[in-house]
Amino acid sequence: MTSQVSSPAEQADGAVVGEQRKAAGTKDVRRLDRVIIRFAGDSGDGMQLTGDRFTSETASFGNDLSTLPNFPAEIRAPAGTLPGVSSFQLHFADHDILTPGDAPNVLVAMNPAALKANIGDLPRGAEIIVNTDEFTKRAMAKVGYAASPLEDGSLDGYHLHPVPLTTLTVEALKDFDLSRKEAERSKNMFALGLLSWMYHRPTEGTEKFLRKKFAKKPDIAAANITAFRAGWNFGETTEDFAVSYEVAPATKAFPVGTYRNISGNLALAYGLVAASRQADLPLYLGSYPITPASDILHELSKHKNFGVRTFQAEDEIAGIGAALGAAFGGSLAVTTTSGPGVALKSETIGLAVSLELPLLIVDIQRGGPSTGLPTKTEQADLLQAMYGRNGEAPVPVVAPRTPADCFDAALDAARIALTYRTPVMLLSDGYLANGSEPWRIPEPDELPDLTVQFAQGPNHTLADGTEVFWPYKRDARTLARPWAVPGTPGLEHRIGGIEKQDGTGNISYDPANHDFMVRTRQAKVDGIEVPDVEVDDPHGARTLVLGWGSTYGPITAAVRRLRAAGESIAQAHLRHLNPFPKNLGAVLERYDKVVIPEMNLGQLATLVRAKYLVDADSYNQVNGMPFKAEQLATALKEAIDG
Repeated sequence: MTSQVSSPAEQADGAVVGEQRKAAGTKDVRRLDRVIIRFAGDSGDGMQLTGDRFTSETASFGNDLSTLPNFPAEIRAPAGTLPGVSSFQLHFADHDILTPGDAPNVLVAMNPAALKANIGDLPRGAEIIVNTDEFTKRAMAKVGYAASPLEDGSLDGYHLHPVPLTTLTVEALKDFDLSRKEAERSKNMFALGLLSWMYHRPTEGTEKFLRKKFAKKPDIAAANITAFRAGWNFGETTEDFAVSYEVAPATKAFPVGTYRNISGNLALAYGLVAASRQADLPLYLGSYPITPASDILHELSKHKNFGVRTFQAEDEIAGIGAALGAAFGGSLAVTTTSGPGVALKSETIGLAVSLELPLLIVDIQRGGPSTGLPTKTEQADLLQAMYGRNGEAPVPVVAPRTPADCFDAALDAARIALTYRTPVMLLSDGYLANGSEPWRIPEPDELPDLTVQFAQGPNHTLADGTEVFWPYKRDARTLARPWAVPGTPGLEHRIGGIEKQDGTGNISYDPANHDFMVRTRQAKVDGIEVPDVEVDDPHGARTLVLGWGSTYGPITAAVRRLRAAGESIAQAHLRHLNPFPKNLGAVLERYDKVVIPEMNLGQLATLVRAKYLVDADSYNQVNGMPFKAEQLATALKEAIDG
C-alpha cells in the first residue's frame, strides 16, 4: 500500500526545512508524497470550477494527478440539501498514480450538507475546512443536524479549521461596487486561494484564467482575483494554519515530452479530429445532447478550421441518421450519446451493419436503466453494444482505460471502422469522461496512417467482358466492401436495409444468399486485427484479474498494493471486446482462478464464460461510483486465498 504521508527520509528533510522556516520567522513547511483533496458545496457554489483550477495549476506544477468530479443530475439542485451537494476530488502526487484516491486527506465543506454528505469518506485525522457562515440553525436542520457538528465533539477525531469564508470574502471585496450576494459568489475563489497557499500551487494561471473568463466584465474579474489573493494571504497570516505542504513534481513518472491536463471527453474529441486528419477525411458529428457525452459535441463545434462539421439534431435517431448519411458521402462519421441514446440508435446501427459503412458510435456510459443516474458512472452497456440490435448485426467494440487513453482509443476505433467498413462502438464512461490526468501530446509522426482509398471505377468483369462496379465485392484480406462516394460516374449502386446480393448489391430474398451475407459480416468482424492482450505477471501467479474500460486504474492500484504486501497476482486489461484478442483464451487457461471486476452485474464475465468456458469469478459494483483500490485489494486477496 502506498503511504499517504512522506517517507521517513522525506519527513527528516521536511523537519529541516521546517526548522529553517521557523528560524526565519515563517511557517512550517512539510513535504508529502501525495495528497487527496475534496471540494464540496452546493451545485451553485462553483466546486467544479474550483477543482478544475486547482487541477490545472497542479498539472502545470508537474505533479501526476487524477480527478473525480461528482455532481447532481439537476441543473440547480435544491440549495443546502444532501441531493444538491456537488464535489470535486483531486489526487496529486510526486510519483505515478492511477486513481482519484480512496479517501480525502482534506475536505473543504462549504455548508452543512457538504459536510454531512462527505464526512463518512474521511479517515480519522483528516483535515476539514468548513465555511462557518453557513452553519445556521436552519441550514443544519435541513440536513438533520440537531446540534452544530462544529461544537458537539463529533469532529474531535479530525483536524477542524473553522473559517468564515463568506464573511472574509465580502470583507475583501468591500471596495468593489457589488451587492453582498454578488460578493458572496467569489467565496469559492477565496477557498481556492487558501488551498493554493496551503499546497504551494502556482497562482498565475488562475489569475490569467479569471481575466479571460470575465473579459467582458472586468470588475467581476478583478473581484474574483482579489478574493483569490485574499484567500492566499489568509493562509499566510492566520494562526489557524500553522503548516503548509509541498508535493514535489513527479519528475520520474512521465516519459520525456510535452504534457497537458486533459479530461476523457476532451481527449476523445481530439482523437476524433486527429483521426480525420490522418485519414484525410472531413469529420462529421451528428449528435443529440445527453449527459455525459455533450462535451464532445461542444468541443468539436470549435474546430471548423480542421474540417469538422457538427450537427445538433432534434433527437438521437436524427443524429445517427445524419451521421450515417455523412458516412455514405465519404466523411469520417461519428455520433455521440449515452446508454439511453444507444437504445434509440439501435435500428440505424443495424442499418450501418447492413450498408457496411464506417461509423463511430461513441457511448459515454452512465447509470441505468432508462434515465437512471445521468451524472454517475457505470459500464453496463457492454451487452447492449454487443447484441442490442435485431438480427445478426455484429459490431466491433473498443474501450479506453484512462482519460488520456480516450485519444488513442478514438484513433483505434477509426482505424477499424475505415479499414473494415463497419460501424464501431467506442465505450467510454462518466468516470473517464469527466475525470482528468496528464497527457503527453504525441508528435505527428507517431500517429497512424489512416488514409482511405475510395472506389474509382469498375471492379468486376462479367462473363461477356463488360466491366461493372460491384458494391459488395470484397477485399480478400479484410472482407471490406468498396467505399464509393455518391456522384462518382459509373459507381451508382443501391443502398438500404433490405438484404443485398453478394457482389452485385441487388436486393435479394434468396435464403442461401442471406445465410452467406450474415456469415460474411460476422467473419469480417471476427477477422479484425487487434493486438494480443498483454499480461503483467512478474511472479508466476495462479490468479489473474481481468478488466476492461475504466476499471484499469483501481485494478492496477489494487494489484500494486497486493504485490507490495508480498502477494502474487497477474493482471490483464482488455481494450478490444469484440473481437477479443486472439491469445485471450490461451491466457485464461494458464490460471487457476480468473477474477473480473466490473461496474455492472457481470457482463464481461458472462461473455468470457460463454466463449472460453472459463469459470471466471465476478466482482461487481453498480453504485454510480468507481471502485476504490482498497476495496478491490481486499476482494482480490480473498480470491487468492480462496
